[in-house]
Amino acid sequence: MSRNFELLQNLGKEQVMVNTFAVEQNLPEPVLVTEPQLVVSEPQLKLEPGEQEQLTKLVQRVFLLPSADAPRVVVFTASESGNGCSWVCARVAETLAAQVTGPVCLVDANLRNPGLHYQFGVDNAQGLADALRGRQTIRSLARHLSRPNLWLVSCGSSPETSLPYLGSERVQQKLAELRNEAEYVLVDAPGMNVSHDAAALGAAADGVIVVLKANSSRRETARKAVQDMQAGKVRILGAVLNQRTFPIPTSIYNRL
Repeated sequence: MSRNFELLQNLGKEQVMVNTFAVEQNLPEPVLVTEPQLVVSEPQLKLEPGEQEQLTKLVQRVFLLPSADAPRVVVFTASESGNGCSWVCARVAETLAAQVTGPVCLVDANLRNPGLHYQFGVDNAQGLADALRGRQTIRSLARHLSRPNLWLVSCGSSPETSLPYLGSERVQQKLAELRNEAEYVLVDAPGMNVSHDAAALGAAADGVIVVLKANSSRRETARKAVQDMQAGKVRILGAVLNQRTFPIPTSIYNRL
């Protein structure tokens, strides 16, 4: 599978569907990224030429804005599960940590299907689920990763028993705790087609990035996902198009 990164705006008419979606929803142009087939483990994944450049552009557009209201706590979710959201979230966190000196903390809030610990080849003994149920601070459950300023709070044990907390003040308190400890917090949430967890988490964050999958995510599904977020007064920061492997003719897109 091709793993070339390109800005969506440079791809021309073959990307009419996603470009139109971005404009209609007043979003920044989606950025193309490609998820590898293999599980990522330490040390940090070596990206192909051009990929790091596009990740850097995404980080600069979302996190490193020269304004006082630049987002610091951001939720990553997918319009549908299986879009590679965990991979995108992990790679963005690595890139952001390389651009700043302050702590960057990843949080696996996908209690239904956790995956961030696989991205870094670490265990999932304790994490967010344990912090939501117990009295320990969420900071005490963060583990150091490949970069000196990169940390991970994994999903943790018995996550299904902590699902009700995702829509409660408890999770807001935990995210606020991390906001005080880290410069940036990136939260990996379940797909919007399986639960409303991402919307609940997004309401406690500074905004949400929606991950779309090339050749899979349909325009209506993506639009509805964004509209549901906006109905809940959740700020949509942008969209990422993942796993594009070859150009799709406009004539095919027009049939979607």
